Amino acid sequence: MTRLSVLDLSPIAVGSDAGQALRASRDLAGHAERLGYLRFWMAEHHNMSGVASAAVAVALTFVAEGTSTIRLGAGGIMLPNHAPLVIAEQFGTLASLYPGRIDLGIGRAPGSDQVTAGALRRTLSGNIDDFPQDVLELMAYLGDPAPGQQVHAVPGEGTRVPVYILGSSTYGAQLAAALGLPYAFASHFAPTDLDVALRLYRNGFRPSAHLQEPYVIVGLNVTAAPTDDEALRLFSSSQQSFVNLRTGRAGSLPAPIDNINAHYPPQFHSMLDEMVERSVVGSPNTVAVGLAAFAERTQADEIIVANQFFEPAHRVRSLEIVADAGRALSASSENTVEMANARH
Repeated sequence: MTRLSVLDLSPIAVGSDAGQALRASRDLAGHAERLGYLRFWMAEHHNMSGVASAAVAVALTFVAEGTSTIRLGAGGIMLPNHAPLVIAEQFGTLASLYPGRIDLGIGRAPGSDQVTAGALRRTLSGNIDDFPQDVLELMAYLGDPAPGQQVHAVPGEGTRVPVYILGSSTYGAQLAAALGLPYAFASHFAPTDLDVALRLYRNGFRPSAHLQEPYVIVGLNVTAAPTDDEALRLFSSSQQSFVNLRTGRAGSLPAPIDNINAHYPPQFHSMLDEMVERSVVGSPNTVAVGLAAFAERTQADEIIVANQFFEPAHRVRSLEIVADAGRALSASSENTVEMANARH
C-alpha cells in the first residue's frame, strides 16, 4: 500500500510575508493530519524570497504546536551547511518535545547558491565527498554513547531520530542502500534519474539495525481542483515561479494567470511544458489516474506530495482531493492483493 505525505516549502506569495506563510503551513499541517497523511516535511532553502522554511527546525516547532499525531520532519536538511552536532541537537530537541513524531531527511546539496553557501558556512573548505562520514557522525550523536565519547548531543543522544537519505541522482540512492537507510527521491523537481536511482537502491540495499528492507519515498507535484481548467490555472503560479528561478529572477510566488503561454514568448514554452509533464494537474479523476500511474511506475512505499498555491485555501482543497484519490488507490491495492491471495 502506498502512503501519502506532504512536502511544504512554506511559499511566500506576492503581497504576503514570511509570518503569513508559516502560519499557513501550520494550518496546512493540521488539515493534512485530519485527512490521514502520514507525515509533513519542510525543506531547507536559503536566500529565496519566496520560501519561508529556511530555519527548518524552528518552523517545525511552530507546526508541531498546531498538530498532535502527524509525523513531522525535514525534507530535507542540507547537511554540508551544518555541523552534524548542531543538527543532532536541533532534531534531538524536537524529538524530546514531540517524541515519536520527528523525522530527519538529509541531503548533500547546498539548497542555495555558492555565495549564500559561503555566508552559511563562513568557509567552503568542506567537501561534499565528506557527506557519508557526516551522516554517520550525525547518526552516532543521535544513538547511544560510545565508550570514551567526549562530545554528546544534548538533547539528541539516545533519541534515535529516524534518518532518511534524500537525493535527486544516483549518488544518494547508493549511499542509502549501503547504509541500510530509507531513501527519498526528489522526483518532484529532478525526475530524470528516478527509475535508475530506485533500481540501484533496491538492488544494492543492505539490511541494517535501522531498516531491514528497502523503503522508498518519491516526490510528486500535484495540483488538484474541481476541474482540469481550474487546476491548470492554479498551476500557473508554480510555472511562473519556475521560469523566474531559471532566469535568475526568483521571487515571491506569483498569482495565477489565464493562458500562461500567451504571457511568455515561444522560447519559454518548453520550460512551461516541462513543468506540466513532471506533475499531476487536474480534476479529481485526472489526479486519481495520475497518482495511480505514478505509484505503479515507482512501486514506492510512500508518495510525498509537493504543491504551491497562491491562496492557502486552494492548497487545502487540493490536499483533500489528493487524499480521496489516495484512499481509492489504497482500496484498489488491497483488492488486488486479496484477489492474488485468493488465486493461490
